[in-house]
Amino acid sequence: MEAIETIPKYNLTPEEEKKEILRHYRALLKDLKPKLKPGDKELVRHAFEMAVEAHQTMRRKSGEPYILHPLAVAKICVEEIGLGVRSTICALLHDTVEDTDINLDDIKREFGNEIAKIVDGLTKISTVMDANSSQQAENFKKILLTLTDDPRVILIKLADRLHNMRTMDSMKREKQLKISSETVYVYAPLAHRMGLYAIKTEMEDLSMKYLEPDTYRYIAQKLSDTKRERTRYINDFIRPLREKLEKAGLIFEIHGRPKSIHSIWNKMKNKGVSFEEVYDLFAIRIILHSPQDREKADCWKVYSIITDAYNPSPERLRDWLSNPKSNGYEALHTTVMGPQGKWVEVQIRTRRMNEIAEKGLAAHWKYKEGTDEESRFDKWFHQIREALGSQDSNSIDFLQDFKTSFLTEEIYVYTPKGDIKMLPVGASALDFAFSVHTAVGSKCIGAKVNHKLVPIGHKLRSGDQIEIITSAKQKPSQEWLNHVVTSKAKQKIKDTLKEEKRKVSEEGKKMLQKKLDTIGGLATQHNMEELASFYKVNSVLDLLYGIAIKKIDLKELENFTASGDRLFFPKPKTPEPQQKADADNRGGDKKDSELIIFGESSDRIKYALANCCKPIPGDDVFGFVSTNEGLKIHRTNCPNAARLMANYGHRIVKTKWAKNKEISFLTGLKITGLDDVGVIHKITNLISGEMKFNIAAMTIEAKEGIFHGNLKIYVHDKDELDELCDRLLALPGIEKVDRYDTE
Repeated sequence: MEAIETIPKYNLTPEEEKKEILRHYRALLKDLKPKLKPGDKELVRHAFEMAVEAHQTMRRKSGEPYILHPLAVAKICVEEIGLGVRSTICALLHDTVEDTDINLDDIKREFGNEIAKIVDGLTKISTVMDANSSQQAENFKKILLTLTDDPRVILIKLADRLHNMRTMDSMKREKQLKISSETVYVYAPLAHRMGLYAIKTEMEDLSMKYLEPDTYRYIAQKLSDTKRERTRYINDFIRPLREKLEKAGLIFEIHGRPKSIHSIWNKMKNKGVSFEEVYDLFAIRIILHSPQDREKADCWKVYSIITDAYNPSPERLRDWLSNPKSNGYEALHTTVMGPQGKWVEVQIRTRRMNEIAEKGLAAHWKYKEGTDEESRFDKWFHQIREALGSQDSNSIDFLQDFKTSFLTEEIYVYTPKGDIKMLPVGASALDFAFSVHTAVGSKCIGAKVNHKLVPIGHKLRSGDQIEIITSAKQKPSQEWLNHVVTSKAKQKIKDTLKEEKRKVSEEGKKMLQKKLDTIGGLATQHNMEELASFYKVNSVLDLLYGIAIKKIDLKELENFTASGDRLFFPKPKTPEPQQKADADNRGGDKKDSELIIFGESSDRIKYALANCCKPIPGDDVFGFVSTNEGLKIHRTNCPNAARLMANYGHRIVKTKWAKNKEISFLTGLKITGLDDVGVIHKITNLISGEMKFNIAAMTIEAKEGIFHGNLKIYVHDKDELDELCDRLLALPGIEKVDRYDTE
């Protein structure tokens, strides 16, 4: 979203460029044709000409004319999201107010209030969450305000982000990492929540292409290598089904498709299996041409035919016909055992359901007349508005709460009277209580789930019926925050605790003033802030609360003033800088503090390796400036990487390994194999004898003919580790070798 200076890689003459731009414009008009009403074509043409003129001097990183970007975004809006003429105009103009001389008044004058308002929303999002912004979380609420104001803003923004992801090859590596992290952390879940499954999947795959390029290429290659075999398998699976469905007189389409690279990788990681062991690589989709009054009956009829032909896995049935998701998604999913003992996922939908699944919210509007799904959307928006109304200042927490409250899958539960309530997966009885009413949540002491007594932290499941038990004596405690996931419950608990704390802290303020009186000090705001820093607490409120509950000892105030500093104009020498200096000195003693080169100047800077992912030389890494511990080095596929890069882009430091074979790094390997005579000797002989690695620790457990080994060994870099893994796998009887992060 920037006018980028670069050496053009785009080698067209001005005349050829004009033809290229017109070709893209005509393709957009062709897609838009079914939606054009009288006068619309002229409006779109006018927006296109305005955008061409406004962006005429601008180029993208690749060197191509900038106007091709808004044209591509508009095409995604129409073709892949199903938006109409107004959204097309907004997409064409979405960067003009931010990047060119055109202002909102110009757009209002030419196209009216509605379009100006959407472009204004898009401009606000760009300033808070574009490729250059580093304060995304702090401004995330603004984005969501525009979402609830007019959801088209976020749909166009998703199209914009998708096109940026598709065309990111020309960007610098650190930009690619940052944008990909942000995409997988916020935009992909948002696309999923808006019902745009195809866009969500593509965003995840493209993010993975940049965040974990080796794994991405490995799985893509595996999918490519097995394509012919998979196609043959899917055809064999479909053949008997097609005959049965035709015999039943149903009109349908049936397609096979591979799972996305990202979802395959997630299964490999979560289940600890290899590519070959991911059991549902295969997915079949059956799309019925059924009238709306027969949709449910036909879908269940198809389900019956499939489960007659193949054995289903009972726990893998997903019924979103009876309870559609809040984003309108309806379908039946089942997983069945196909030929050769392979699991196959089958999705059953009608054409209407399929359009909603592909186009999400935009298609939903088309079908929404008088349906209850509309109210589910409204409920979702209402919950977001409620969350936005809270005054919690910590935006990072807000973003995390938003993800767990609004961007995850949901469950449906019932009140005692049978009213349905929608909550995120992982919600507790206490979350349910707060969703009923703040007063009910605050007084909750337990619940009855399906008539059985449970504690407040009990995790709910879809279909549960919940009755809340309250007591007038009950009030929220700090521990309650561990039992809730919804934004509303967290916020209400925090508000109550803060109010309680404030009352107690009044007593603390009196105690502090009394103490200050004896040494001639004043309880001014400045002085209390200095004291909060001296006692290492987060805020003045925490200081006064700590004094009131006698957690903070005021005797230490004498040390504070011993150096001659008084609390009228204090400049206390807090211990923190000294501690930091000590930490730096300790870092300097480490041999590995010379290993990494940072930034363009190749300065050597002291750092520490992150414990969460234990990088070794050769791993793809980035530096993160932490508030307390200086520079930490993380692997780009670290479990915390996406969160750090998405929330704190301004603290990310470019990093690369220096060549140094003097220093060894501790890493871990898990080995699984057949418990054969001499297998341990073969492993230790290879590691210590042949490859000369030092083994720091080794544990082997054998059970029923299978052994599991855990090794901690010192290696110089990733190349050595990869070679060791390959050679271990080549040993007879070794089934699996995985790296893990040592404690």
